[in-house]
Amino acid sequence: MPGSSLWLIPPESHPLHGTITSLIASVLPSNFPTEAGGDGGTSPVLFAPHMTLTSEILPSTYGGDSGPSEKEREEEKQRAQEWLDTLPLPPASHVRVRLESVDTQDIFFRRCFIRVGYDGVKEIVGVAREHGVVRGGVGGGSTASSGQDTHGQPGTISQTTEEWLAWWKEAYGPHVSLIYGSTPITDEKLSQISKTVEEAGVKLGASAATLTDSTTEEGAGWEGGMVWLVPTDRPIAEWKPIATRLL
Repeated sequence: MPGSSLWLIPPESHPLHGTITSLIASVLPSNFPTEAGGDGGTSPVLFAPHMTLTSEILPSTYGGDSGPSEKEREEEKQRAQEWLDTLPLPPASHVRVRLESVDTQDIFFRRCFIRVGYDGVKEIVGVAREHGVVRGGVGGGSTASSGQDTHGQPGTISQTTEEWLAWWKEAYGPHVSLIYGSTPITDEKLSQISKTVEEAGVKLGASAATLTDSTTEEGAGWEGGMVWLVPTDRPIAEWKPIATRLL
């Protein structure tokens, strides 16, 4: 996967953090070894539970591409943390991940995933894309929706980002991955996986409109979380955060 990515991780104290981790690492591989077990059915591809906010972040955006020495790596992490801390991310109360349905696409990194309600994460995804990619170099600069220069107003979202959001919503949409793999998943298997996910404690299909602070149904999603900056241009086994930020 090119460049680095910003991930949204469930709060470690939230039950879904452990539930999704268990689904990825053991429950799905043991119940569906062909689809989720990796090569030979005994080596699942492991990764942290997350929703990708954006990818394709150039290392130069946050002062990355360090040398091989430990000192240079630590300096890279410090620069990355400083960059992440400056992003105008919304508060936790504005970030609501609502789990909708289990789906599959014929793409390695989206072999099986849980779709997430768009409205609850649109704001943070827009900020991540704007500051990680559009202002970072890949997407180029543009005029903000408010008519002002994007580089003059940290909180504004450019037309480039608005157009990307519309495309991304239809092409991929927000999601929480469950399986990375190459084996196609049939409709029958997808139905079985969905049932297993629900039996593990995930509540699918909850309406964001009914999930307020006082009525959130356990297992239906989470609020806020931890943002990770991850160099996803490295091998999957090395997908570890070089900077983190609690919302």
